[in-house]
Amino acid sequence: MPHILQSLIQAALQAVDAERAVRRILKLQGERLVIDASLSLDLGNYRRIYLLGVGKASAAMAAAAERILGSRLESGYVVVKRGHGCPLQRCHLVEAGHPEPDEGGLQAAQGALEFLEANLQQDDLLLMLISGGGSALLPLPCPPLTLQDKQQATRLLLRSGASIHEMNMLRKHLSAFKGGRLVEHTRGCRIVTLLISDVIGDDSSVIASGLTAPDASTFADCLDILDRRGLRDRIPPRVAEHLLQGACETPKPGDPLFERVSNRVIATNRQALQAAAQKARQQGLAPLILSSTIQGSTREAARLHVALAREALDSGNPLQPPCCLISGGETTVEVKGDGLGGRNQEFALWCARDTQDWREKDVIFASLGSDGNDGPTPAAGAWATPETARKAAEMGLSCRDFLRRNDSHRFFKEMDQLIVTGPTRTNVMDLRFVILPKRLERFRAKTQSRKEDADGWTPEDP
Repeated sequence: MPHILQSLIQAALQAVDAERAVRRILKLQGERLVIDASLSLDLGNYRRIYLLGVGKASAAMAAAAERILGSRLESGYVVVKRGHGCPLQRCHLVEAGHPEPDEGGLQAAQGALEFLEANLQQDDLLLMLISGGGSALLPLPCPPLTLQDKQQATRLLLRSGASIHEMNMLRKHLSAFKGGRLVEHTRGCRIVTLLISDVIGDDSSVIASGLTAPDASTFADCLDILDRRGLRDRIPPRVAEHLLQGACETPKPGDPLFERVSNRVIATNRQALQAAAQKARQQGLAPLILSSTIQGSTREAARLHVALAREALDSGNPLQPPCCLISGGETTVEVKGDGLGGRNQEFALWCARDTQDWREKDVIFASLGSDGNDGPTPAAGAWATPETARKAAEMGLSCRDFLRRNDSHRFFKEMDQLIVTGPTRTNVMDLRFVILPKRLERFRAKTQSRKEDADGWTPEDP
């Protein structure tokens, strides 16, 4: 991986590291637990402090909370994706499957329910630590739904290209925990929830399907999603019947259930992008954050970034090289092939294909998942240059063929252009970079030509 790209990735991930994020916001000052300027709790008012964590970054979050609270923390229960754990002293750690819920997740959810019901009383304080991935990691289907029903529905939505908002809307209405229902199992105790956001808009009701937040969506909204995706006739019959009956709607905004609940988002995609921009500036690249909310088709997102890079090379807009275009958010891929990959690797493959006729060899396109995983692969993402497709062709590899099979992972493994970070201890959606590392001679010549034309220009006679 190019060193300049590696430095930007490291800066972005460090800015949203889960442990650092918790330490920034959670302070123990004598008998008070200070969360932020608007929330400070007198610990003398609470019998015991318990902790429940769920999500890819929850173990790292819990490790920080343990150090801050020390012996004041009675105990905790934490559920993470397999391979994303870390040593904990006072909390019980459970690992489960992601992105599809599995039997381990079902057992973890049942364990979490038992933990809450066995320990909590009304005068307790529950610290909730939530990050992306919690939806799949804590599956507790509404009876009579089964884990297999949820697995099949999740699989169909993932392959359809559904957005995370659509995915989580449906998950809320199939769950006994999500959409704020977890609060129903806490006996009215005081709840403070710290969240690392992996959703566009940083909405606490969407992150991990809103375990401690009211839900404005309805069963009717879920049916509309299935209709738009052409899935109503393909989902398990019990799921369809459950949604059609519309019984036991999720608790809504204004429900007194949430009077003693405080939700705080402590790390976001924009924070990661801002840190990357600062590092780019230090490296001599003029940075521009395009957006932290890019969503929709991965193909169209790649086209946009390629077009902006081309414009910068040809006209100096929106920035003159050397520069770096930075973006975030989360795109989707409608899976039609049987290959191996994810949205970030597919983004890089589209960029490789669309720039293969460029003369500029040093332009870098890269995309990665901030959690260290892109789809069901060990890679976080991939990087490409205009040389990538040309070198692949010399090896007998066709970008078009790999795209048709949704097989971006195997393509970039052959090219040795995967981005492999391992678990990153955070999860704030995706990070994308377009690096134009030097001012090109052709660009300078065009700029000088325009300047000479302007200096010698005179208005024509009427």
